[in-house]
Amino acid sequence: MIKGYLMNLPDKLSPLKNFLELPDLASTRLGGRALYANDEFFAPKENLLRQEKPIFIEGKYTHRGKWMDGWETRRRRTPGHDWCLISLGLRGMIRGFNVDTSYFVGNYPERCSIEAIDLPENPARKKLLNRNLQWRELLPQSTLKGGGDNFFNISSAPPCTHLRFHIYPDGGVARLRAHGEVVPDWKRLPKSGRPLNLAAIENGAVAVAASDMFFGSRNNLLMPGRAKNMGDGWETKRRRSPGYDWVAIRLGAPGLIQKIEVDTNHFKGNYPDRCSIEGANKVENGDSWQEILSQTKLKAHTRHFFAKELKARGPFSHVRLNIFPDGGVSRLRIYGKPKFF
Repeated sequence: MIKGYLMNLPDKLSPLKNFLELPDLASTRLGGRALYANDEFFAPKENLLRQEKPIFIEGKYTHRGKWMDGWETRRRRTPGHDWCLISLGLRGMIRGFNVDTSYFVGNYPERCSIEAIDLPENPARKKLLNRNLQWRELLPQSTLKGGGDNFFNISSAPPCTHLRFHIYPDGGVARLRAHGEVVPDWKRLPKSGRPLNLAAIENGAVAVAASDMFFGSRNNLLMPGRAKNMGDGWETKRRRSPGYDWVAIRLGAPGLIQKIEVDTNHFKGNYPDRCSIEGANKVENGDSWQEILSQTKLKAHTRHFFAKELKARGPFSHVRLNIFPDGGVSRLRIYGKPKFF
């Protein structure tokens, strides 16, 4: 939970303090891709961006050596260093990195650095490898430790679409996480008059706080597609005290709400009994929450749609989903029209 969010008077939201609360923009879950690497002799570059945590399998070998769940280059015998080019799944401003060297203990790189560039179109290999491209350094050469997380805060960075990950001089990295804020290109979105999902991560929405997320992250609510299992949703522990659970979301853009979807996909014996939804505008300034949807019964493993039931339509910059008394919800979609459209 974010410090500063008053549980007994939840009318104000504090800014995110920890970049790990932001989505991993390089994750394959969001469309991230490891495009090119100068070397991947022992383990392929694609492992860098896998959503799953790295694992180690004792005694597993390939025809090239020990199987490792990461990207691993051969031992360098010439001057220089190794690198990998990465396409982010979503364009955004990077706020921090985790260079995870799990299980790489005698073969991790001594140092790393990371550069970024903003290329709106999908560039060809020739363009990305062009030496005249103006890459911006986000992380200068920094010392790494083996066998675990290496966290790096990024204080200020413009939007970017691609990363260039350098390791010095060689070695293995299990995962690269690039946490940040999505910056959608609203000008490129179709203005067909159809409502947009203002709570979609790809449209810049962020789940900024929650009362509890013991079994599943609040950010799962905003992910594309339907949940693949219960672990791909937001789920709280069983409540043994009075009250209810909630999650607060900053919409990708302030907008007028037209329809809401609450999806309890995969939650069959642990879905909330009821839910309600509130909205606010500029909650950082202390604006009060306004009821959008009054307490409504929910069903297991079901997509619930609400339109005529909405009591207020905004414009709102934030919404708060309340669940009674606890349980799991896989997706929340807030369909509406951005205020500036």
